[in-house]
Amino acid sequence: MAPSVGDADELLAATLNGKTAAVAAKCQRDLRACAAEYPDLFPGSPFDDTLFGTVALANAFGSPGEPADRLRIACRTALWIFAADWLIDYVAKSKHEIDAIVEGCLAVADGDAPGTPLTRFLADIRAELAGAPAFEPLGTLWRDELERMLVAMAREWDWKTGLGAGTDAVPPEAPTFEQYLDNADNFGSTFVNVSHWIFLGEPAALGRLDELREASGEVQRVLRLLNDLATYERDRTWGDLNAQMLGVTREYVRERVAFHAAAARKRLQPLTDVCPGEVVYLERQIGYSAGFYGITDYWGHL
Repeated sequence: MAPSVGDADELLAATLNGKTAAVAAKCQRDLRACAAEYPDLFPGSPFDDTLFGTVALANAFGSPGEPADRLRIACRTALWIFAADWLIDYVAKSKHEIDAIVEGCLAVADGDAPGTPLTRFLADIRAELAGAPAFEPLGTLWRDELERMLVAMAREWDWKTGLGAGTDAVPPEAPTFEQYLDNADNFGSTFVNVSHWIFLGEPAALGRLDELREASGEVQRVLRLLNDLATYERDRTWGDLNAQMLGVTREYVRERVAFHAAAARKRLQPLTDVCPGEVVYLERQIGYSAGFYGITDYWGHL
C-alpha cells in the first residue's frame, strides 16, 4: 500500500534525505574549489560535474548526520585518489613515470616539499590531517595505507600494460581472479576511511582501528567487484582490467560480492556496541554502492 499523504515516517525520511543532500551540495562546492586550484589534475573529460557530485553524495550518504566540515578530508582524499588513478592508469606511458608518481607521493607523505600538482594536493590534505591530534601517533599508519594503495595501482598498471587489457582473451600471464581481488587496495576506499577516522579522532574508533581496517578491507573488495560489474564495457573501451576479463562469470562475481559483504558484517558485528558510528559508516558503503553501481559509475566520458 502506498503511504498516505503526510505519512510521518515518509516525511521524516524525506527530511533526512534532504539534509543529507544539502551536506552533499556543500561538499561538492568544496571539491569544485579544489579542482579550481589544480586545473591540470582535473580535465573536463573525464572529470565532469557529475563526478564531483557523486563523490560528494557517496560521502554524505555514507555518514548521515555529519556536517560537511567533518566530511572534508574524506571527500578531498577521495577526489585526490581519482586524480592519482587517472594519472597512473591513463596518462602515464612508462614504468619510469609510474615510479616517479609513487615515489613523489610517498616523499610528500614523509614531509618533503611537493613538486607536482598531484603532490601539492596531497600535501594540502596531509597538512590539514596533521592538525588532528590523532595524526601524530597514526601518521605512519596513514602513510602505510597510502603506499599500499599506490603500489596496488602500479601493480595493476603492470598487469594491464603487459596483457593488452580490454580484450576478451585471458593470456596465460594474466593475474588470477584471486590475485586481482587481493590487489583491491588500488580501489582506495580503505585509505579514505583511515584518513577520515584519523581526522575525526573518535577515541572508540581509534582504539579499534586494526579491526576497522580489516573490516574495511572486506568492504573494499565488495566495492571493487561492484565497480567491475558496473564498468565492464567501459573498461573494455578504455583498455582497463576488470574481474570479468579473468576467466570468471558475472554470476560468480556477484557471488563473491555476497561472500565478502557477509565477511565484512561478521568482522563488524563485535564492534557494533563499541563504535556504532563507524560500523554504520562501513555498512552504508556496501548498501550505497550496491544501489549506485546498479545504475551508473563515477567517471565521465573520455
